[in-house]
Amino acid sequence: MTRVKEFSKEVKEVFENVEQLLQGMINDRSVPRNIKRISQRCINELKREDETAGVLSSNIMYMVDDLSQDPNIPFHSRTTIYRILSILEKIKD
Repeated sequence: MTRVKEFSKEVKEVFENVEQLLQGMINDRSVPRNIKRISQRCINELKREDETAGVLSSNIMYMVDDLSQDPNIPFHSRTTIYRILSILEKIKD
């Protein structure tokens, strides 16, 4: 299924920025595997083509917010998570 409407340039830039931040957490050796797994799910969610930008943003925000509650997450990764949340809050349908 293809998107009815392409994302705007700003939304694409936001999603690319979020993907880079998530990829950084995946490549970080100090991040536990369960957090890397969820980060990869978020990246896969970003690439879905059957939802609007607001729905994708909301889905990723829920997944990432759950990560912030994990007691095993390093402090620098928690900061990255809050950064991702603040970036995604701007996207609405």
